[in-house]
Formats: sequence, C-alpha cells, structure tokens
Amino acid sequence: MPDNRIKNEDQYEALRDKGASKEKAARIANSSNSGKKGGKAGKYEDRSKDELYKKAKEVGIEGRSKMSKKELISALRNH
Repeated sequence: MPDNRIKNEDQYEALRDKGASKEKAARIANSSNSGKKGGKAGKYEDRSKDELYKKAKEVGIEGRSKMSKKELISALRNH
C-alpha cells in the first residue's frame, strides 16, 4: 500500500499557496532533499538548448522537440 503522506507539510502548503498544482507541490515536498537549501543546479538561462532538451525529456515534457530555448525554460519552470 502506497504511503500518501506529505513529508514536508509546510513546504507543500507554501507551494500550493504560490499556485503549484497538488501533484507538483507533493513531488517537491516529498523529494529526498525537501526543505534543504543550496541547490547546485545552475540557472536554466546558462544551460545550452541541448542540456535543456535532455532535462525536458527526463521529466517528461511533451512537444519539447519543437520548442525554442526560451520555451524549454518556461516548460521546465512550470512542470
């Protein structure tokens, strides 16, 4: 039976208040580094279009092959 509890309720609620979907808020609040600071990923703008495409593929963004770099960045931020 799956565990449907949210690991970091405060983070989940904050994300929902900012307009994140239930799915996105739960995914972030349940990640292994939930609530930790100091992400090591650089800004999307500093990445190549190929790197952004690979990340979009990794997270399952559809239509990525026809997207510009700017569209890939927007899709990744809103996924």
